[in-house]
Amino acid sequence: MNIRSLPACLRPCALAVLAVGAGQMLHAQGLPDTPGLAPGLAAPALQDTVVSATRTEQPLSDLVADLSIIERETIERSGLTGVADLLARLPGVEMARNGGIGGAGSVFLRAADSRHTAVFIDGVRVDSQTTGGAQWELIPLAQIDRIEVLRGPAAAVYGSDAIGGVIQLFTRKGEGPAKPYVGLGLGNLGSRMFDTGISGSAGQDGAFGYTLGLARDSSAGFDAKTGVAHNPDRDDYRSTSGHARLGWRIDARHHVDATLLANRMDAGYDEYSAAPPVDDRSLGRLRTAGLTWAAQWSGAYGTRLSVSDALSRYASAPTPYLAETRLRGYLWQNDYRRGAHRFSAALERREDALQNGPIDRSRAQDALALGYGLSTGRHTVQLNLRHDGDSDFGSSSTGSAAYGYALDAHWRATASLGSAFRAPTLYQRFSAYGLPTLQPERSRNIELGLRYGQGRSSFSLLAYRNRLRNLIAFAEAGPCASSHGCYANRTRAQYQGLTLAGALPLSGWQLHGALDLQNPRDPDTGRQLARRARRHATLGADTRLADWSVGAEVQASGRRFDNAANTKVLGGYALLNLYASTRIARDCTLLARIDNLADKDYPLARSYATPGRTLYVGVKWAAQ
Repeated sequence: MNIRSLPACLRPCALAVLAVGAGQMLHAQGLPDTPGLAPGLAAPALQDTVVSATRTEQPLSDLVADLSIIERETIERSGLTGVADLLARLPGVEMARNGGIGGAGSVFLRAADSRHTAVFIDGVRVDSQTTGGAQWELIPLAQIDRIEVLRGPAAAVYGSDAIGGVIQLFTRKGEGPAKPYVGLGLGNLGSRMFDTGISGSAGQDGAFGYTLGLARDSSAGFDAKTGVAHNPDRDDYRSTSGHARLGWRIDARHHVDATLLANRMDAGYDEYSAAPPVDDRSLGRLRTAGLTWAAQWSGAYGTRLSVSDALSRYASAPTPYLAETRLRGYLWQNDYRRGAHRFSAALERREDALQNGPIDRSRAQDALALGYGLSTGRHTVQLNLRHDGDSDFGSSSTGSAAYGYALDAHWRATASLGSAFRAPTLYQRFSAYGLPTLQPERSRNIELGLRYGQGRSSFSLLAYRNRLRNLIAFAEAGPCASSHGCYANRTRAQYQGLTLAGALPLSGWQLHGALDLQNPRDPDTGRQLARRARRHATLGADTRLADWSVGAEVQASGRRFDNAANTKVLGGYALLNLYASTRIARDCTLLARIDNLADKDYPLARSYATPGRTLYVGVKWAAQ
């Protein structure tokens, strides 16, 4: 890698990430031994389990996939910004947004389109049947306790959508004595935050677990448009959310879990016309609900039966617009373990429905998924095969194979390949711009990796190539009803790149960083895909000074383009963020955070502004 070829804003991050990787190799012998690796903002405890890789609990030490974890501590340290903002600090993740936190946002995993990531909240799939993908501005970060980010195609496990990866968000679980909490926060731009809740368990041996949380987040905002005629008002934002979770351990073998999350959002935005200068409002609503029965019939065999329902609603005023997506899911998961072998079989049904003006359509997908895993000695194997039958398109079969080889107690080499698909949305098929004959987007991916883990040190080097065909894009007028243009399977895409990530304790500091060198392009034209940089990086450091935990992080991105023709340039940027926290009483913590300390102008979308320097100060009381 030629450091001099990188943009100036990325060179310090590149040098630092390489230094983290090299330094941890030099200092590894003096650190505690931990087998495996989980790259992310910091290396978590590797005895933890994750569910995103195979849809069943799996020790991190057995993981072959590229996965990051964000724990509650990191979420609180973020100052409760948007979910997309937090994800953008991870390796292999970029974010774009139209204006402030209430604006429409996109999350790119390994440069894949936002609609190519499958998103779940407590196991409930969240998606939009308009342009596709989760509506990130509707997911309330205040209600989230843990996030798992799986990079790389996972359609052989999850079905449609998982071309770039899977993001699982989890709310709190109730365990142990009752633990109430209350949080208050203030910031510039008129920002206000309040959240409260309680979690715990009751009954004999804590058989009943419960969690209840409420939050209110608001900001007076700023003028989110720039460079075009618009209403020059401050585009404010209000979000009110809540979640509830109830668990019942019937006996040692059976457990029932019910979850509910809801959020209402009211945000200002600006139409392109300034005459008359009206106060345009974006009104969103998200609701997810799930019911799961987990049974462990023997030491080797367990099942999970779940039913889920999700509603995503977007409306605008005074200009009337309404789009409502409903997803229902049914899953019967079977897992069997015999020695070092793991077998899984799942039956799944997904039902999608869209109401959008004259569109009132639905469809269903039925699937059978099979999996096999092996972890023995130096070898780890994961094989998956899935067959989806769509009520409109017929069938799609996907598969994946991954292999890991432990070079020694700390180093592991991995290789994987997989196929994936995404069915076109109901809007892309049945709106005035749609074509009923659209076919699913399909991809094939291959990746190679080298990982290291020991104590609080970690290092990973991942190379990947993901090729897509039948990519759906908005093109010139054609056989659809609109004269402005039509959706069509017109293009291809190729996502290829290299991700370098590392974490290292050094002289009382915990360092972590990541560098992504990628080439997201249209292979037919050679042009760079919109709103994705060829290089982006993060670098952070945390330590304790007296009674304070303090840290700093740099987020940097190279030049991007706002359109497919690569004629509208979005300049590169580097942002410096600072944060500090301390315990001011037995159960009370003070948090302070400054984002974009230098008040840089960093466009994420053409003709949309970003907030500049922001300050947040919060106090949280949580019973220990």
